[in-house]
Amino acid sequence: MSTKDFLVRAARKEPVDRVPVWIMRQAGRYMKEYMAIRKNYEFMTLCRTPELAAEISMQPIDVIGMDAGIIFSDILVPVEAMGIKVTFEKDHGPKLHNPITNYDDVVALKIPEPDVDMPFVAESIKLFREKLDDKLPVLGFSGAPWTLAAYMIEGGGSRNYTKIKSLMFNDKKTFDLLMEKTTETVVKHLYAQIKAGTSMVQIFDTWAGCLAYDDYVKYAFPYEKEVITRLKKLTDVPVTLYINGCGNILEKMVETQADVLSIDWMVDLKDAKNRVGKKVALQGNMDPCCLYGSPESVKQKTLETLNKFGKETGYIFNLGHGILPDIPVENVKVMVDTVKNF
Repeated sequence: MSTKDFLVRAARKEPVDRVPVWIMRQAGRYMKEYMAIRKNYEFMTLCRTPELAAEISMQPIDVIGMDAGIIFSDILVPVEAMGIKVTFEKDHGPKLHNPITNYDDVVALKIPEPDVDMPFVAESIKLFREKLDDKLPVLGFSGAPWTLAAYMIEGGGSRNYTKIKSLMFNDKKTFDLLMEKTTETVVKHLYAQIKAGTSMVQIFDTWAGCLAYDDYVKYAFPYEKEVITRLKKLTDVPVTLYINGCGNILEKMVETQADVLSIDWMVDLKDAKNRVGKKVALQGNMDPCCLYGSPESVKQKTLETLNKFGKETGYIFNLGHGILPDIPVENVKVMVDTVKNF
């Protein structure tokens, strides 16, 4: 069985020779190779330049030996294409310069056509696949409608998401239109990546975990499900859904019809397997902070995570969140090698 097959077969709960491994944000600031390029360019310039994006996407493959590559991009790329100015300021994350404040702002948003408004995404994927020589799978991704809406209203990250929650509870007309537009945008964005050759796609509803259960069911879940349902009418490429803080909504996440649920480190993997593992594949979920430890402790934590699920198929090893920028690369190698030898 070729390495290219591991990921998709595990996602479909088909037999595999071993557990596949990749990590969220695997191409990024923790790698000196990335920083050597980043110092010369604005972040969004890297995302918009296919040659650079493909080169960066290759770095964790070449240096660490991941089983899959994820295209270097950002969940805010389609937000920018919708008409929101996005910049990344050093040590402060993304800033959205014209956030949504009223209904007219939402009306003014365009639903971008990927081939016209974001052609660099598909081109980056095609160049990355050429560099991989078709030996490993390529993952595409997008933010989910609710998380994109949260960024667009909050103007960046947030601790409590009061602005979007206020809109949810007080202005149904504006919220509904915004979710309609973000949903359409996400479907188009992901399908364009699939047509460019991705073997899987992942939907990041990162901030939906801040919602109470009933609010998740009403305000985020329907749009996740719509995206996945529409994609499955267009393609058989597996879809992964990630939510940070998903412990109380796992069973509901299954109803989105995602093939894989990517879970955070606060959920016990063995418990998650018992709750939903017969219905979907699971991905995760080691705490990224474990990678600050000694190589011996990293190996031990990796084995602990692996043993919670076991060697059967339906599992993809990953972190429970994106890797942190000051993690030692050597420890990432230890983690990956431990998974490969499990």
